[in-house]
Amino acid sequence: MATAAHRAKNGQAMRQGRHAPPFQVDPWLLVPVLLLTAIGIVMVGSSSVAVGESLGAGPQHYLVRHVIYLLLGLGLAASFRIIPIAFLERICGPMFLLALLALALVFVPGLGHSVNGSYRWVRLGFMQFQVVEAVKLMFIIWVAGYLVRKSGQVRISFIDTLKPLLLAGALAGVLLLQPDMGSAAVITAVAGGMVWLAGAAWRYIAALGAMALPMFAVAAIEPYRLRRIVSFMDPWADPYNSGFQLTQALIAVGRGEAFGVGLGASIQKLFYLPEAHTDFIFAVLAEEFGFFGVLMVLVLFMLLVTRIFIIGVMAHRAEKPFAGYLAFGIGLWLGLQAMVSMGVNLGVLPTKGLTLPLISSGGSSVLMTCLALGVVFRIRYELDVDKASSIPSRVGQKRMAL
Repeated sequence: MATAAHRAKNGQAMRQGRHAPPFQVDPWLLVPVLLLTAIGIVMVGSSSVAVGESLGAGPQHYLVRHVIYLLLGLGLAASFRIIPIAFLERICGPMFLLALLALALVFVPGLGHSVNGSYRWVRLGFMQFQVVEAVKLMFIIWVAGYLVRKSGQVRISFIDTLKPLLLAGALAGVLLLQPDMGSAAVITAVAGGMVWLAGAAWRYIAALGAMALPMFAVAAIEPYRLRRIVSFMDPWADPYNSGFQLTQALIAVGRGEAFGVGLGASIQKLFYLPEAHTDFIFAVLAEEFGFFGVLMVLVLFMLLVTRIFIIGVMAHRAEKPFAGYLAFGIGLWLGLQAMVSMGVNLGVLPTKGLTLPLISSGGSSVLMTCLALGVVFRIRYELDVDKASSIPSRVGQKRMAL
């Protein structure tokens, strides 16, 4: 009798949502994340030895720094064990204004920090933070909330489709002043992708894309960007000046052949290839691990992004549209940034200053990528909680029917 009463009590508590299943991690999401993170640790350690020694910081300086940021990022991701997605939905309203304010902070004297003529960082005591990495997630949260509020109108109204893309254009305009054309393009593309996934008509998206082209065309005619585009078309025409980065990256990729020259045996990372541990780390990976190493990383990113999109679809089917759009936005962000970064390293796209998520060295990028993945894990966890809590209810309904 006591056992039956205890079971009945537990079943009632589950129906009322007072008990949740243990935090079970989705293996299809966890495995690619862990493998990409492990590859990143190995490649940062390999590609940054010469840079660390040249700065007098020691050969393992950037590796230790990268691991520390990964641990901090893990802490941020773990915070979503107790932060529900509903909280993000409640605070999504002011996110766009906060994102715009964050981008403006880099222009504040004494707070903003310039590197190579670009104002993308703010000083936060012990570190320099690239605010656009946080802005990407903040804007995705805002767009997800907007799509929930305007779910019906986005499908039929040009104006409601226009608004998020106009605001994405405003952020892109500020980024072009920093200048950061790569992040501007990613944010604009993510906004367009999220709106399209919400059901907006193709003709609206195409029309708005055409409207955005003049802004990027004007930005592209800046002298240094124009040199990048021209050198991208034929980097060997000026291999020691405008085409230097791309030619060195292509040499690294070519040296890798099928199986690579071996871990640590890259020559291009020895001050031939600029930014070997950040923007061009994928070229070093191609040199040391060859075609099969490149293929493995491509497959892992494909698995990761595909699983994030599947979780987004699962959230929509569970009638959690905000969580679904949030997952779609994070999947688009990580997928597009990875595609652009790898495309630049392989000479498929013009040079852009974008890191490769989970692999490149970089504190801001590592922290915000981990935080975004923590959001996705939380979405998956809440779906499991809802599924578990619905089982006792369905069992009770069947018993009542009998």
